Amino acid sequence: MTEERTPLASPLATPIVSSSRSDEITDRLITAIAVGEYLPGSKLPPERALAASLKVGRMAVRQALAVLVEKGLLETQRGRGGGSFVREQWGPESDAPVQRTLTARLDDLRDTLDAVGWLHGTIAAAAATRRTNDDIVRLEECLVGYRSAESGLASQKADEQLHLAIGRSTHNATLQSLLLDLESRISISAPAHLWGSPEGMREMELRALGDHEVLVAAIVEGRADDASRIASQHVHIDLELIEAALARSLAAH
Repeated sequence: MTEERTPLASPLATPIVSSSRSDEITDRLITAIAVGEYLPGSKLPPERALAASLKVGRMAVRQALAVLVEKGLLETQRGRGGGSFVREQWGPESDAPVQRTLTARLDDLRDTLDAVGWLHGTIAAAAATRRTNDDIVRLEECLVGYRSAESGLASQKADEQLHLAIGRSTHNATLQSLLLDLESRISISAPAHLWGSPEGMREMELRALGDHEVLVAAIVEGRADDASRIASQHVHIDLELIEAALARSLAAH
């Protein structure tokens, strides 16, 4: 089937949603793209899933997506495998929404990321204590996958698979569920992590690779204390990316 790229339906053609609520969701999605939750080429979740993640109605999400299409950040693809895809990460009108969103949420984001760091440490320690031979094989495969992944979206997906493998190595579904819940307060696309802007992205990926290598080694060798410390510190990257995005938005004004 030939795929056709067309704009989403105009918000004027849908039932009216509170403009303030719709504007808030628009800002949130612009910010999610700007900080690298969704990188160019990535597909956003369906409207229903986004609405559930953002705890809003589908009409608010539909109107927000339409605005992002108008701003050139998204495009829609119809047909099999269609949906909303990221075209551009940071557009000319991204600065103000990013500033509003991150300024309003910064204290909460810092607090949540602190909790995420502690929980990552607990999970890494549990993985080092409870990993099986099969887990070790999977962790080492995921590490190779991250090391060989191309910069950007492929690297982000490989990172996600590695962290999921660490979680599964705990053999504790409650710990994994708690981490997903906390991370979803930071990233709409959890368990995918923030990936920042193209500037400095490769440097960040290589830094993360160094963390991944020593973390996997600690888990494989059963060094629970080392695994906990490394995993807790690794989460600082997310906060640095958020603060960098806020600084960029503030510098534009």
